[in-house]
Amino acid sequence: MTAQKIQIFDTTLRDGEQVPGCKLNQDEKLVIARQLELLGVDVIEAGFPVSSPGDFAAVAAIAAQTREATVCGLSRAVENDIRVAAESLRHARYPRIHTGIGTSESHIRFKLNSTPEQVIERAVAAVKLAKSFVEDVEFYAEDAGRTDNEYLARVCEAAIRAGATVLNIPDTTGYCLPEEYGAKIKYLYENVRGVHNVTLSTHCHNDLGLATANSIAGALNGARQIECTINGVGERAGNTALEEVVMILRQHPYLHLDTSITTQLLAETSAMVSQLMCMPVQPNKAIVGANAFSHSSGIHQDGVIKHRETYEIIDPREVGVADSSIVLTARSGRAALAYRLQKIGYDFDKNALNKAYASFLQLADRQKEVVDTDLHMLVEQENLVAAS
Repeated sequence: MTAQKIQIFDTTLRDGEQVPGCKLNQDEKLVIARQLELLGVDVIEAGFPVSSPGDFAAVAAIAAQTREATVCGLSRAVENDIRVAAESLRHARYPRIHTGIGTSESHIRFKLNSTPEQVIERAVAAVKLAKSFVEDVEFYAEDAGRTDNEYLARVCEAAIRAGATVLNIPDTTGYCLPEEYGAKIKYLYENVRGVHNVTLSTHCHNDLGLATANSIAGALNGARQIECTINGVGERAGNTALEEVVMILRQHPYLHLDTSITTQLLAETSAMVSQLMCMPVQPNKAIVGANAFSHSSGIHQDGVIKHRETYEIIDPREVGVADSSIVLTARSGRAALAYRLQKIGYDFDKNALNKAYASFLQLADRQKEVVDTDLHMLVEQENLVAAS
């Protein structure tokens, strides 16, 4: 069975840049946009053009530069937003306007001070206006995660009739459980007239640590676009991490879902975004964290040395990491010590290794990690002789 493609919609330059202190200048955005295109993302959400002259200029520059990916500009369901977005995308080879409005009871009553029927009218007007500028129009139902499914289906049907090509179903507050979010996508897929002629999209936030799980649940229930960011950067607790959903789908081929991402560029792209946004990646971050392929427990180290797949489900080279890392600590065993000693040119017999290991444990108890320079000094101090 041939795998169905999941489109990757990257919003690092829009939702990701909303993190306090992570503002990018235009040159930095262009560098990241080039990297995203190399990575193979299908859609680059370049920014929110009406928000500032700088954002407008950056979206326009990315639109002019990008040749393979769709370039998307965000707008509210406001006429001026949409016109400004359209202007910023004028030179895009594949332009998309992303417009929408809040649909949950909370948004309708308190944010918009409106009614459900008025919201549908505004949604339709926004999509129709966007459609007059570009063929590819994505509609977002903000706070869809907390929106009644029956009403959400009505909004989606109206957006399709107005010309939307993509329906974005955001879990804006990161509230949904995977089962709930998957069921919501399934309900829309089964009950919205015309839905099979458009693309359902996930856009999940990580307030409860469920963004990736919710996005995968959405894909399993009919969504064919996942909106995400490099390293999961984004508003509050962040967005779905691109590298996580891509590798989940890659590592589970029986799901028959895959992306066009060149995974060997994931580590490089992660490091670039981290550096330019001044946003460190936590060491235990899945896929791209510094410890993602590091082993310090003796039991794990022995297993990985004998057969990498004993404790690693991903070949590090598949995501652009040169090799697994055997980190020497007080928890490390003789196998790990012998392995690291061999890496720096020492091959000891059993007796010499036992002597080295006793000295190593004393050293490891005094410091957090034992590095190669420590091993050279240990060998010299103990006058150890390599095996012949």
